[in-house]
Amino acid sequence: MNMVILFGSLLLLILIGMPIGYAIGFSTWITLITCSDIPLKLITQNAYAGVDSFPLMAIPFFILAGVLMTHGGIAKRLIDFFNVFVGRITGGLGMISIVTSLFFGAISGSAMATASAVGAFMIPEMKRANYKDDFAGSLIASAGTIGIIIPPSIPFVIYGVVTGSSIGELFVAGIVPGVLMAVALIIVCYIVSKKNGYGGTKQSDGIWDAFKRSIWALISPIIVLGGIYGGIFTPTEAAVVSVFYSGFVGLVIYRELNLKNLYRALYETIVINGITTFMVGLSMGFASYLSLSQIPTKIAQGLIEITDNPFLLLVLINVFLLVVGCLVDNIPACIILAPILLPVVTNLGMDPIQFGVILTFNLAIGFVTPPYGPNLFISAAVANIPVESMFKAIIPCIIALIVVLAVITYIPAATMGTVMLMRG
Repeated sequence: MNMVILFGSLLLLILIGMPIGYAIGFSTWITLITCSDIPLKLITQNAYAGVDSFPLMAIPFFILAGVLMTHGGIAKRLIDFFNVFVGRITGGLGMISIVTSLFFGAISGSAMATASAVGAFMIPEMKRANYKDDFAGSLIASAGTIGIIIPPSIPFVIYGVVTGSSIGELFVAGIVPGVLMAVALIIVCYIVSKKNGYGGTKQSDGIWDAFKRSIWALISPIIVLGGIYGGIFTPTEAAVVSVFYSGFVGLVIYRELNLKNLYRALYETIVINGITTFMVGLSMGFASYLSLSQIPTKIAQGLIEITDNPFLLLVLINVFLLVVGCLVDNIPACIILAPILLPVVTNLGMDPIQFGVILTFNLAIGFVTPPYGPNLFISAAVANIPVESMFKAIIPCIIALIVVLAVITYIPAATMGTVMLMRG
């Protein structure tokens, strides 16, 4: 009964338009007062304890770093650099967007920041090159999802905190899936561009000239990821380093970051982090009640009763997560679902690190699937088109991402190969 009230009230509150953070908190409160003698202070205690976490400090710093890179010229330099290599190919502008998203995601850790930063430059360029508006927007939205799979990833930080998994190993496990996402989207871009006659760009700069202009932007992910994997600093410390580096490059090197942009960057970071921290705190109270009520164990047993076939069970879990991703933001979804589903997949012999990537990947696809689909709304706003006009054009991109999801689900080496090398 408590499970019905908990999830039923959560779904009802979300459907009537209550913000997700409030919905999580109120559904926990309703369940506590109707089905339990657990004191209500469980919510506040766990909300406070949940955000009192050193790894979670990485989130506001990675958000700020991504915003500083957008306003400070780093995103633009990355675009100019990759234009030299793939710009002349059929669909070159789209491919530039995808590869730039891969590198920008390796700095910001955010899908929305990646779509916003790259889309602001590339969607107008694609429109000038006669790309259809809906395809340009769809490609940017899809490429932006790479931002939460390629390290450093904000959702990986959340998953690591919730499950006690190594955040460094999660980052390493995301490298190959992130690259596979880029490859899959490039293939889609080439096929669609070939069909519609989208040519390449006219690029007169040589590789060396482009490299000299972009070197400070290209060094950024090397510093951040190299420092983490080299044991020089933790992911949280790497986020702080990324902020200082991005600010220095934007202010001193490229000189595109002024006081007005700096204020805007700080303001955007405060707003986004306030929303995120609020959701994380109340989600921790929700997750704590789940654990005390043994709901994850009951759901795990229920899934196993449906089928004990590992292949079909993973199909069910992926379908479930894809549906959830269409409705709920990835951070609360991760906090709520990771403790529920992790026992199921570990019984199948799956490593928690691999499942962390699978969980995040499913929810990443939710960034481009309505009705939630925040990347769709960002791209539609930049392209100045109705979001519903992109629904058809986004389908090939979603199919490509689902193919990659199948690869990382059923071929453990796609995620765990790099982790095993790291473990030695």
